[in-house]
Amino acid sequence: MVLILFLGYPLHINMVKICCIGAGYVGGPTMAVIALKCPKIEVVVVDIFEPRIIAWNSDQLPIYEPGLDDVVKQCRGKNLFFSKDVEKHVAEADIVFVSVNTPTKTQGLGAGKAADLTYWESAARMIADVSKSDKIVVEKSTVPVKTAEAIEKILTHNSKGINFQILSNPEFLAEGTAIQDLFKPDRVLIGGRETPEGQKAIQALKDVYAHWVPAERIICTNLWSAELSKLAANAFLAQRISSVNAMSALCEATGADVSQVSHAIGKDTRIGPKFLNASVGFGGSCFQKDILNLVYICECNGLTEVANYWKQVVRVNEYQKTRFVNRVVSSMFNTVSGKKIAILGFAFKKDTGDTRETPAIGVCQGLLGDKAILSIYDPQVPQEQIQRDLSMHKSELDKPPHLRPVSPVAIEQVTCVRDAYEATKGAHGICVLTEWDEFKTLDYQKIYNDMQKPAFVFDGRNVMDVDKLRQIGFIVYSIGKPLDAWLKDMPAVA
Repeated sequence: MVLILFLGYPLHINMVKICCIGAGYVGGPTMAVIALKCPKIEVVVVDIFEPRIIAWNSDQLPIYEPGLDDVVKQCRGKNLFFSKDVEKHVAEADIVFVSVNTPTKTQGLGAGKAADLTYWESAARMIADVSKSDKIVVEKSTVPVKTAEAIEKILTHNSKGINFQILSNPEFLAEGTAIQDLFKPDRVLIGGRETPEGQKAIQALKDVYAHWVPAERIICTNLWSAELSKLAANAFLAQRISSVNAMSALCEATGADVSQVSHAIGKDTRIGPKFLNASVGFGGSCFQKDILNLVYICECNGLTEVANYWKQVVRVNEYQKTRFVNRVVSSMFNTVSGKKIAILGFAFKKDTGDTRETPAIGVCQGLLGDKAILSIYDPQVPQEQIQRDLSMHKSELDKPPHLRPVSPVAIEQVTCVRDAYEATKGAHGICVLTEWDEFKTLDYQKIYNDMQKPAFVFDGRNVMDVDKLRQIGFIVYSIGKPLDAWLKDMPAVA
């Protein structure tokens, strides 16, 4: 029989109960894999948004992630459960993961940069209120440094004699490969207090991961190092994307090819090849939010120069999207008013249906501002989500689903269609905004025949066969690549 130490007491592993608050992109997949790898641990994922829980209990999961369906089906109803009875399962749990949204504040102190911990604080107060036994509370959401200290104070002042230990266990998943990332993580990071009780709590969580993660890949630190490591990791990754995107603008100006430049510098073992693909910009729920959070923390600590350095990463990302829109408009006789533009891809990257901070939003809004007519196709993003993203303010999108407007306001200039051929029929131009594999194998001769002439392709992901498209007759713009003769006389200027 395997034992773990739970707050200093030996506890049989088959008695451990884990509850995760938040059934989103992090909580759902992470808990599913823990349940799969730890069959003697009961795992319950709870959420107050009932439609999401209903979806997790159905054959149509609320998120798309390769391999997730199989994992859930193997465990659901055995040791993996999804429930809206939050308080009951939190009260029964030994270990409580908190994986709630921590959006950027939109008003008040730190607006536009600081993380909004409203949902985290609410969860902490609820945990303190319903708990009748000692618990380990695990930060799974990306949170600012020192959040654990604030949560600890809330729990301690409302503890009623119950002992809580706070751990930071940030996720390092990449959407589209989340299940493989969970199966074979580069590292699992666990931060806790450097006290006997804190170290015992770290060991308890370490023993859960040790079911499938090699010991040398489980890194244990203090709380603050774990919290900052997550922000730093996302900032470094985003920095690489903005760096290569900045180079892409220079490549276009000089006739260099950004793919060749990236390949050359990626061969330097000190740099490596990952995250050096030029694109229309980075997206996803974490990069921008975490960098802005990092900026705020730096400013609060008087580190103005450091804050300005990280601000520039976000500014270059915004510049890249604006530059792309300007290129589209200037290439098409300096106006897209009344012209049909096909948008291929809306998710922030392939193999996910997630549209949070997707560059497609900024590009589409820019084109709509010039009165373009958009026909949008994405294989995983539903029409309602696209309309919501384009019509709602970001502050509304950051709210939990049950607090958002019931239905988005439809934008007349936007149509969502079922396939790429329908999207491109009669279009003046095509914008490739997500690198879905299917876009590489479309019949572009057929597409060209059905488009207005001249027919344009604006490749925002550098996934198209540019030479083949030009042979067909397209005028092609590919980020950071030598410009088509047509485009050289039409610079992308604001």
